[in-house]
Amino acid sequence: MKVAIVGASGAVGQEFLRVLDQQNFPIDELLLFGSSRSAGRKYTFRNKEITVKELTGNADDFRGVDIAFT
Repeated sequence: MKVAIVGASGAVGQEFLRVLDQQNFPIDELLLFGSSRSAGRKYTFRNKEITVKELTGNADDFRGVDIAFT
C-alpha cells in the first residue's frame, strides 16, 4: 500500500508516523510531504530514511497513493 503523510514534520505528522509504526500498518511505500521549509528533512521509518518533499499542489504529488493522511 502506498501511503502519504502531509505535514510530516509537524506534531500531527510525527504522531501519524508513530501510530502507523506501532500498529504495524501495511506500507509498501511511504511519501512524506511538507512546506518548503520542511522539504529536505529526513526521517527514519522502519529502518528506511525518507526525505520530506515539498507539497506543490500538483496532481502528480498523490499519483498512485492509496491513503493520504492530512
